[in-house]
Amino acid sequence: MREYRTWEEILMERFTADWEEAIGYLDVALEEYQEDGDTPFFLLGLQNVIEARGGVSEVAKKIGITPQCLSDVLSSEKAPRLDTLNTILQGLGCRLSIQPLKDSDSSAGKDYSVAPRENADPHLEVTTGSSDLH
Repeated sequence: MREYRTWEEILMERFTADWEEAIGYLDVALEEYQEDGDTPFFLLGLQNVIEARGGVSEVAKKIGITPQCLSDVLSSEKAPRLDTLNTILQGLGCRLSIQPLKDSDSSAGKDYSVAPRENADPHLEVTTGSSDLH
C-alpha cells in the first residue's frame, strides 16, 4: 500500500533540500501580500519556511526571542513591524530588498496608503538588545 504525505510534509522536504526554492516561495508570498494585503497568507508562508529551517524554537533562539513571541507574530492577523520582519528574515539568512516594479506604469492609480500607527499591536514587537534595531 502506498503511503501518502501531506502538502506540508512535501513542502518541508522540498524547502529543506532546496533553500533557493524556499526563498522563492517566501518571495511569492510577499508579492501576494503586496498585491492584496493578505497578511495571514504571508505569515503562513513565513511560518512554512521557518519550519523548514528548524522550526519556531530554533529560529527564535537564533534571533534571541522566545518561541512564544515568534509564534505570536506568526499567528497574528496584523502585519509584523518592519524591524520585527527584518530580524526574523536575518535569522533565516535572508533580507528584504527594494526592487523597481517591472512596469513603471503599473503603479498609476494604485492606493499606497499606510494604516495609522495606532492600529499596530505593541505586543508584536521584537527586541533583541541590538542597537542597530532602534
